[in-house]
Amino acid sequence: MKCHILFTFARNMSTKTKIPRESFTIMNELVLPNDTNTLNNLMGGRLLHWMDIAAAISAQKHCNRIVVTASVDNVSFKQPIKLGDVITIEAKVTRAFHTSVEVRLDVWAENIPSGSRAKSNEAYYTFVAVDQSGRTIPVPELLPESDDEKELYAGALRRRQLRLILAGKMQPHDASELKALFFKE
Repeated sequence: MKCHILFTFARNMSTKTKIPRESFTIMNELVLPNDTNTLNNLMGGRLLHWMDIAAAISAQKHCNRIVVTASVDNVSFKQPIKLGDVITIEAKVTRAFHTSVEVRLDVWAENIPSGSRAKSNEAYYTFVAVDQSGRTIPVPELLPESDDEKELYAGALRRRQLRLILAGKMQPHDASELKALFFKE
């Protein structure tokens, strides 16, 4: 009995509930010549690299563990980011599952001399928490507070099921949140 209580206590301590703002991360980068293509626009791969770092930091803040990238949702470029722009990447956990978390990213490009600022990208990254041996481990639950956070939280299950279907890890008929998209009632 004493051992079971200690195990339950230890498990609850490692998976305590957290709120989204505890994972909020802001990362800034200056677009330099080595970051650009021949048109002096930021290379997409460089931006994806920076986004992965910001999202990983956010996920680690939530999990208090090592995390590894499991998936990256569709990332489309709304407008080119130019040489000399300052990139601001905002990342925040939107939902925690058993061993994984979904992180939302918003990317802003700012031309400081002109004072212009525009949203360039948004994306969702998924991370899995692992121990020092690389085995998956439980993550803390997420308790959304604001209406926006609650909406992102609710949508995360649909996005997760879609990711799993596209990866061949779930059959459409098993996607409880997406059945209406695949089957007529």
